Amino acid sequence: MKSTIRKSKICKSKIWFCVVLALLLPAMAQAADITGVPKIRDGDQITIGNTRIRLGGIDAPAADQLCLNNSGERWTCGVAAREALVTHVGNKSWVCHARSVDRRGRTVARCDVDGEDIQKWMVSNGWALAFVRISRDYEADEKAAREAKLGMWQGAFIAPWDWRTRNKKTAILGAAKAPENASTILQASASGSSAPSPDCTIKGNVNRSGECIYHTPASRWYAKIEMHVSKGTRWFCSVEDAEAAGCRETKR
Repeated sequence: MKSTIRKSKICKSKIWFCVVLALLLPAMAQAADITGVPKIRDGDQITIGNTRIRLGGIDAPAADQLCLNNSGERWTCGVAAREALVTHVGNKSWVCHARSVDRRGRTVARCDVDGEDIQKWMVSNGWALAFVRISRDYEADEKAAREAKLGMWQGAFIAPWDWRTRNKKTAILGAAKAPENASTILQASASGSSAPSPDCTIKGNVNRSGECIYHTPASRWYAKIEMHVSKGTRWFCSVEDAEAAGCRETKR
């Protein structure tokens, strides 16, 4: 009988331990700040050490997303957003306050550099949108960027969350009156099997060493490079875009 009571107490203590641990884990995760100089992958994705971090409360264009400027010309706004972030604080130490972990295993965090809210800077300069489904903290900053026509707001674009699942009915933001062919242009990807436009014909691929190489139409192996997103290939609209993405020119 005593043995049964003892086992019951042990089981109950284990249950209470698990309950307390479950309650403490979120707080422990939030308290674990991540610091260091980051590798900036996209306008809202970085890596510090071995930790992949998603900047919370905002959504920036993917590196292969295209936008239109105020003259109706294509430009790689995803690359521009990333490079703007790199130029602004890419070589400084960041402090990221972890909030949660998303379904892709990334740590969702709010990050600052020398006391500056990086998410706020991205949205207020038009390089990202306030991700209101998650947070409404940056709505005012988005409105200010829209009115000043900064970053993506200078022309026409598709919201990053819509671009990932885009179709013919996807809404176009920005310009009051977008060009007639805006939908076709904006739904093209810089990583598709064919060039997104006649102005974006530079091919980028990844070699066996994991190095990004770009090939202009005049390059020897240009015609043999098969473009497929699963192979890590993508199109660039200029040599500057390719080099900004970390690619080097082919040696042949």
